[in-house]
Amino acid sequence: MARPKGQKRFAEMKKMIKLTDARLKAKDRVKPKNHDKKQEKKNIGEITEKQVAPVTSALFFRYNTQLGPPYHVIVDTNFINFSIKVKLDIIQSMMDCLYAKCTPYITDCVMGEIEKLGTKYRVALRIAKDPRFERLPCSHKGTYADDCIVQRVTQHKCYIVATCDRELKRRIRKIPGVPIMYLHGHRYTIERMPDAHGAPRV
Repeated sequence: MARPKGQKRFAEMKKMIKLTDARLKAKDRVKPKNHDKKQEKKNIGEITEKQVAPVTSALFFRYNTQLGPPYHVIVDTNFINFSIKVKLDIIQSMMDCLYAKCTPYITDCVMGEIEKLGTKYRVALRIAKDPRFERLPCSHKGTYADDCIVQRVTQHKCYIVATCDRELKRRIRKIPGVPIMYLHGHRYTIERMPDAHGAPRV
C-alpha cells in the first residue's frame, strides 16, 4: 500500500547544511565551541540560590483574613461614572452588597482624573468630594490611577477594589486575595469574596 504524500516518515532526520556549503558565510563556518564537561560536573554539586516572591501573612491559602467589616473600598473613576449613570447611591449600594459598613476610599490620582474630565462630570466630582469618602494621598507623579491602585492593593491586602475597567480587573485578578466590586445589571456585585451574601450570583 502506497504511503500518503503528506505523511512523515518514521524517525526522519532533519536536513542539515554542511559547513563546506557555498551558501554559508565565513563567520557561519566556524564550529560552535563545546562546553567543558569537567566544568559542568562541578556545577552539578553546587547549591544554586533561587529568589522567591514573599507571600503575605494575610492569606490563608486564597482566603484573605484581613478583610472584614468595616470594609475598605478603593473606588475608581469609571465606577463613580457608571454608578451615576444607573442612579445608584454608592455607599448605600455597597452596604446592600456586603451587608456591612463600608468606607469608600478615593486616591489623589482618581480625584485628579475626575477633575480633568471637565464640567460634564461635575456630579462625579461632587460625589468624590463627599466627606464620607476617605482620601488616600499619592506620592507618584501624574494622574494615572491604575498603576497606583494595583501597587496599593499589592502592598496592603485590606482593600476591595471597585472598578468597571476591564484592563484594571484583569491586572487585579493576578493579585491573590483582592476582591473586585463592579456593576452587574443595576446592582453592585463582588467577585472572589465568599462572605458577600448580598451580592447577586453571576
